[in-house]
Order: sequence, then C-alpha cells, then structure tokens
Amino acid sequence: MDGFRAESRGISITPRNQYHSAEQIEDKSDFEVEEEKLPGLEPTKPGEKPRVVVLGTGWAGCRFLKGLDTKLYDVVCVSPRNHMVFTPLLASTCVGTLEFRSVAEPVSRIQSALAGAPNSYFFLANCTGINTDKHEIYCEAVPSAGLPYDPYRFKVAYDKLVIAAGAEPLTFNIKGVEEHAIFLREVYHAQEIRRKLLSNLMLSENPGVSEEEKKRLLHCVVIGGGPTGVEFSGELSDFIMRDVRQRYSHVKDYIQVTLIEANEILSSFDVGLRQYATNHLTRSGVRLVRGVVKEVQPKNILLSDGTCVPYGLLVWSTGVGPSQFVKSLNLPKSPGGRIGIDEWLRVPSVEDVFALGDCAGFLEQTGKQVLPALAQVAEREGKYLANLFSRIGKQNGGNAHCAKEVSLGDPFVYRHLGSMASVGRYKALVDLRQSKDAKGLSMAGFISWLVWRSAYLTRVVSWRNRFYVAVNWATTLVFGRDNSRIG
Repeated sequence: MDGFRAESRGISITPRNQYHSAEQIEDKSDFEVEEEKLPGLEPTKPGEKPRVVVLGTGWAGCRFLKGLDTKLYDVVCVSPRNHMVFTPLLASTCVGTLEFRSVAEPVSRIQSALAGAPNSYFFLANCTGINTDKHEIYCEAVPSAGLPYDPYRFKVAYDKLVIAAGAEPLTFNIKGVEEHAIFLREVYHAQEIRRKLLSNLMLSENPGVSEEEKKRLLHCVVIGGGPTGVEFSGELSDFIMRDVRQRYSHVKDYIQVTLIEANEILSSFDVGLRQYATNHLTRSGVRLVRGVVKEVQPKNILLSDGTCVPYGLLVWSTGVGPSQFVKSLNLPKSPGGRIGIDEWLRVPSVEDVFALGDCAGFLEQTGKQVLPALAQVAEREGKYLANLFSRIGKQNGGNAHCAKEVSLGDPFVYRHLGSMASVGRYKALVDLRQSKDAKGLSMAGFISWLVWRSAYLTRVVSWRNRFYVAVNWATTLVFGRDNSRIG
C-alpha cells in the first residue's frame, strides 16, 4: 500500500532486496553511484507540468519560489533546512532583542504548492551531484535514525534546474577557525552564540574564578568589520550597557567587546559614515583593533604582529566564498570560483540549468562584474528569474530541451538601492549611493535608525513574522532583553 501511494505521486521505489547497503555504495565510484538504481522522482511524462527543481532556501531561492507560477510548473525544493533566514536581523537574536522564530520563515509558507500540490515536494536533503546530460540531481537526506539507510540517497529528474545553494563563510584556511569560532549565517549559529554568551556570564560569577579568567570568559571578540560584524558588535554593546549592568552586576566591569578588522570597518560605506561608526562604537565601549588573524587557539587568538588576544566568545564574520558543493560541480566558473552565468542567469554549455544568489557570478565574456554577495542582489535575481520562467512557460518552453527557440526578453540588470547598518544605541547608517564612488544621500543617527528599522520590517517575508518582530521590539523596549539560557 505504501508503495502504491508513492507511485501514485510519481516517486519510484526500489525494493529493499534490490537496494545496495550503505557499505556497498561507499565502495563504488561516484560514476557508479549515479548509475545506481536509486529511488526518486522519474522524468515528467507527456501531459504533465514541467518540473522545476530548486536547490537552496536562501534569499535567491525563496524569492524565486515565491514568484514561480505553479499553474505552469510543478516545483521540487531540495535543501538541508526547511526555512528561510532573514539574515539582516539575525544579529538581534543573539542577545535576545528578537526571538529566533521571528527571523525564520518556513519554505512551505513562501510557496504553498510545496505543502499541498500533488507533484510538488520539499526534500530535507543535500544535493551531492548533478548529471546535466540525464537531467538528474543526486541527493543525500540529512542524517536520520528513522530512514532505512544512512546515508539515504535518492535522485530527482528535472526539466529546469535552479541552483541557489548559497555560499560558505570564508576562513582563509586559518588554523583553528573551524574548530573554535562561531559563524553568524544560520539560526543555529545565533543560538550557539546566545548560549555561549549567557553561559560565560553565569560561569564567571562562580566562586574561585580568578580575575584573569573572568576577563577572558567575558571578552567577546568579533572578527570582520563588515555590516554583520558591526551590527553584532552594536547589539552586544547595547546588551552590555542596558542588561548586563543590571542583571550581572558582580561581573559587569569585566565584560568587553573587541572588533578586529584587517582594513577599515564598513569599507563599502561613505567615508563620513565610516568615521561616524568608528566614533560611535568606541563611545559604546567597543574596542577597535586593526590586525590580521594568524591562528585561533581554544582560548587565544594570535595576530600576525605577535599579539595574543584571549577570548571567551569568538564570532567570525569575514565574508563568504564558494561552497564545497559549488567547487565540486563540473560547470563553468566566474572569477572568484562561483558558478558562471550569462545575462539571463543561465549556465552556459549546459541546457536548462540556471544559477543565482551567492553561488553564481557573471562570466568574464559577459562584460559584467561579479555582483556582491548581498541579500538585495539575491532577492532581485530571484524575482527576475521567476518572471523569466513565466515567460518561458507561456511559450511552451518549460519542458526539458524545449527552450532553445524561446524569446527570453531583457537580460538581468542590477541597480544598487543602497546600504544600511545599525551601530547600536538607536543609531544607524544609511548610504543610498548606487556605487562606492558615486554621489548620493548618506546619513547617520537616530533618524537613520528609524529608516533602518522601518525598511527591514517591511522586507520581512510574511505578515506573521512582521508581527513577531514588531512585538519583540516593543517587548525589549519596555522589559529589556530575555536572558534565559535554554538548551
């Protein structure tokens, strides 16, 4: 009966006695694994809607899913997480200004077809390979004790493939970063930072802890002076000034925040705004250090000039680069190692494959620069590609190998809308220049903070999460931040 239900939804099931064990699969080459009789979704049949497979649930992938016309296409999304993270507000969750659910939007709410359409699915899995000749992807479900095999592998046939797999934090191959630093890209990163911060505050109050150890435990170090690093430093200084001094009075004089940057903080912002941010953070108690990290040890950071910086919490925010998955793909690459795309976000040399977001960049022959890894870039690309797919579908080009003669319309053009960053204590920066060297409006202060909050509140994906964010902000303003350590 289970097999019948699965077959009726287009999923092929390999009988248990025909499916090789995990140990047998491990002994095979990648090519042999791809040729294995894996369970999965078979190619669409005549009369069925074309199937679009989306890899990833970041800004680009979710904006594409939101705009995709499901009257024209069935959609399958493959990702190791079932939600989108509103990353501009992620730093606020680390100190309790916002709750974690306020910045996470389930993907089934963004595209309802994933929850209810007969031939649309969300698979909690990682894509491990792509066969562009067969129009198939190969996936591995996230580890689970409930599945018959671990790792559990399956395949999905596609008519159109959209790669929006995102990027990974850059570590520059510095020893110890992966083991000892915490990144700030996912909700679980923010949860780990919050647990560590509150643990250190409480542990430092224990009897017998030396003065030197208290200073180390309560030394929060942020590596990277970009918007994420600066906003987290600002949130942390707010937390210390308002909440720590009231609720942890025994250790309030030991806690310190240090921001380490190799060059200038907020280098993409106007020079006047950079100076304002520097002065404001310094007044707020954030120590700014210019230096290059050489090695990260369990309790200390070694800088290239020989300085040793002890720490209790280390947050690493130095930008992003291509993931191991993107590096492994046999696809053309743009400068910097991203998947190479043309002006219509197609991957040249392969058919029916598109890429967007942080994992994609324009090829050199397009004459365009690789766009920065920003949320607004990814969101704009996702919106453009959803409209392009509607155009393709209405010309009967949605099926595999059917889009060669389709008119694609205007190519993608990105226009920068500006940059914003909060620096704490009801102050923010707003830079509305279209490029680093262009002229335009830039301002800082309380009015900018109101603009920053209003803009992000309107960009939160759903009305439900807008309500959560507004209520969290109001609750924090009246009652202070929640300092419960859970987990």
